[in-house]
Amino acid sequence: MKKKLIIFSGAGISAESGISTFRDSGGLWEQFNIEDVATPEAWKKNPNLVSDFYNQRRKQVIEASPNLAHQLIASMEKDFLVQVITQNIDDLHERAGSKNVLHLHGNIRLAKSSGPKQEEKLYPIDGWELTVNDKCTDGYRLRPHVVWFGEQVPALNDAAKIIQEAYLLVVIGTSLQVYPAAGLVHLAPDNCKCYVIDPNADDFEIPSNFVKIKANASDGMRELIKRILD
Repeated sequence: MKKKLIIFSGAGISAESGISTFRDSGGLWEQFNIEDVATPEAWKKNPNLVSDFYNQRRKQVIEASPNLAHQLIASMEKDFLVQVITQNIDDLHERAGSKNVLHLHGNIRLAKSSGPKQEEKLYPIDGWELTVNDKCTDGYRLRPHVVWFGEQVPALNDAAKIIQEAYLLVVIGTSLQVYPAAGLVHLAPDNCKCYVIDPNADDFEIPSNFVKIKANASDGMRELIKRILD
């Protein structure tokens, strides 16, 4: 029986595909204040601005391609029962072939109602653009399926249960600074083998049992595969 390998990924893995991270200089985020484009209050105040911002991010995601790190993670399904938990809102893991992906902060390729029943139904977006005319079945305007600052993380409990069953846990491309998601890595069982892949892994506040692989996502995945499959 295959053992459970949990991948906990963040923006660093998508950066290698050219997708701007939250802290990148010159990226989309730098052109806007968070309060203007990534909060429920911003949507109420100016939904057109918020929608346009995520349209540009969605366009960037569609134009990007999965990189070697995404592909290596998908390839590990031959040997392990792989579950990806990602903080990223892109769909690069799925496009690389990963079959089990849980998006903590939503999926930008999907939309949902901006009304009171947001989590009941998700709507695939055809192309990169959501407009003022895109409405859901309850009549409310569609908004990006993204968890904004100040909103609850609906998938958090599911992610916690998954990590508690891990045989191997690999943290990759995340600085573990965004809570409550970052706290999930502390839920791994005592017998779980834990790795963190990041060039700045020495700076992370993580449990002492984590093995640090100081490399970018693609090189780190190559090294990880050598270690665990050899």
